[in-house]
Amino acid sequence: MIALDTNVLARFYVDDPADPEAARQRPIAHRLLTESTQVFVPLTVVLELEWVLRAFYGFVADDFVRVVRHLLGLPNVSVEEWSRISDALAWHSDGLDFADALHLLASNHCTEFMTFDDRRFARRAKRLGLVPSVAVPSSKR
Repeated sequence: MIALDTNVLARFYVDDPADPEAARQRPIAHRLLTESTQVFVPLTVVLELEWVLRAFYGFVADDFVRVVRHLLGLPNVSVEEWSRISDALAWHSDGLDFADALHLLASNHCTEFMTFDDRRFARRAKRLGLVPSVAVPSSKR
């Protein structure tokens, strides 16, 4: 089994003809994902892939969800914590940041998820009825 880094997945899913290095690497990425007997993708690579696709290539949530659902559907690919990723994709489709969705899902055994600066996250999680609840602690005692 081989494990893949974020850049291999990005090359597989993004055709960037303006980048000569990408044009050279894309066929290799395609071969790795389609011809390897078994491929492993760590959870952290999926998290980084969302950031790369959004920040560098302008992917919106629906585009990212399609990419990861395709990846999860490849018969030779094993994705770490695929069930949590699948749940995070659903919440991401509902407007939650993908990383925040993963954080919240990993904290499902807790009563609250505390954040200082992300009131938007707290509002969206409340609107969606997600558990645990997301709270912004007050400085009042």
